[in-house]
Amino acid sequence: MARIAVIGAGMGALAAAARLAVAGHRVTVYERTETYGGAVRRFERDGFSFDTGPGLLTLPAVWRDLFVKTGKEPLEDCAELVQADPSARHVFADGSEAVLPNASRAGVVSALDEALGPGAGARWGDFLVRAREAWDRTRRPLLEEPLWPNWSVLADREPYPSVPHRRLLRTRRAGTLAEVGAWELRDPRLAALLESHALAYGLDPRVTPASAAVLPYMEHAFGMWSVRGGVRELARAVYDRCLARRVAFEFGAEVTRIVETDGRAAGVELAGGSVAEADFVVAPGRGGVAGFPPRGRDEVVPQRGLPSRLTVLLALRGGRPEGTAHRTIVHTPDREGELAALFGTAPAPAAGPTVTVLRPQDPALVPDSAHEAVTLSVVVPAGAEPGTDLVEAVVSVAERALPGLRDRVLWREVRTPADIAEETGVEGGSVPAPALAAAGGRLLHPANSTALSGLFAVGGWAHPGGGLPHAGMSGALVAGLVVEGPEFRGSQ
Repeated sequence: MARIAVIGAGMGALAAAARLAVAGHRVTVYERTETYGGAVRRFERDGFSFDTGPGLLTLPAVWRDLFVKTGKEPLEDCAELVQADPSARHVFADGSEAVLPNASRAGVVSALDEALGPGAGARWGDFLVRAREAWDRTRRPLLEEPLWPNWSVLADREPYPSVPHRRLLRTRRAGTLAEVGAWELRDPRLAALLESHALAYGLDPRVTPASAAVLPYMEHAFGMWSVRGGVRELARAVYDRCLARRVAFEFGAEVTRIVETDGRAAGVELAGGSVAEADFVVAPGRGGVAGFPPRGRDEVVPQRGLPSRLTVLLALRGGRPEGTAHRTIVHTPDREGELAALFGTAPAPAAGPTVTVLRPQDPALVPDSAHEAVTLSVVVPAGAEPGTDLVEAVVSVAERALPGLRDRVLWREVRTPADIAEETGVEGGSVPAPALAAAGGRLLHPANSTALSGLFAVGGWAHPGGGLPHAGMSGALVAGLVVEGPEFRGSQ
């Protein structure tokens, strides 16, 4: 039995801790804040409850696997998952709307044809077929295995099978997500639908590789899911599983240094100077703790400076109408202005940004059926200090999908990048994106193994990157490397 120190109680760290404990190791988690879950938090007031991190879940099989491997009770006995149907309602710049069913290719094709005109659904359906090929090519090396030593193979190879496109007397193939939208989908509304999946992770579709087609494919193939009581209930269930497996937690315990002895991680030093000895240390992939080894020249460099999120929590009078979509994406009419504001130095577009509206149908989140809890979110630059003007613009954009919204507001709570930074410890409140192939390795993350023997990296800033499913995968990979050693190659 080894002593294992885990730094932080984010979702990837919790997943690793539960798996390591069930393998017979003595695991202690040191969390600098007073609770678990990382960015998966909850805000409560006056009988209203809101997720302040992710509000929906895809690939629930990752977390089902964790519960199968760590105990007798399946995930469904510990947290109630509900398929969100429809998957999303899209409100486009020209006023047209499309309501897309969950996990149904035929249904999505039909809905897009009806909303956007004949042929739109077929083009999106054909794109999903190509996206599936990209998924099949990258699923195992990107998500189910530790990062290959020859990771440059993933950096140089574009797995998305682009369609030849005749342009300026030359035959070209789309290399970026924006080019896929322009050359293969050939409708600005379909392009906006596609690009919204990259924007949700703070990725610029103009430079994001075409392999990002796997993001809408994951949503299409595996569905979108809510958690009864909010996604925070998933974090609670994983934390409870850790306790059941006798993982020890020390909250309010800030790790200031990784202790090294004879070229190997040997424990952690806490604020105040006390040292907890350990045989292995699991740390957040972003580093930031003294003693975390610098990345070598030949290693993947983690993504830096990714955008953050502004979230507006709205307590509303009046109940949620029957048949309301859980998630609505209201697309900006000024795409270029939005991209310039996010990835350049321009101010926010006067027409307002792309806004995601979450309206869960969950009695546990409201004081009674005569009220509704609504969350508005928008991507903003890391470290931004959004002012009242931007908050008002977000609410105005949301009114395109919820007429009369302002008249229903009882109160609102604004969550900024500074709040995310406080909860996660990430400078500027940046939110990590999932690992993607191609793009010269720019969208890969550092390996779970590090240059210091006995030290492993977990969570959104380590392989395979950000997002709730990827956090669970990261925990599984780290546990496999600790238990089985460097030859571990993932589950078969």
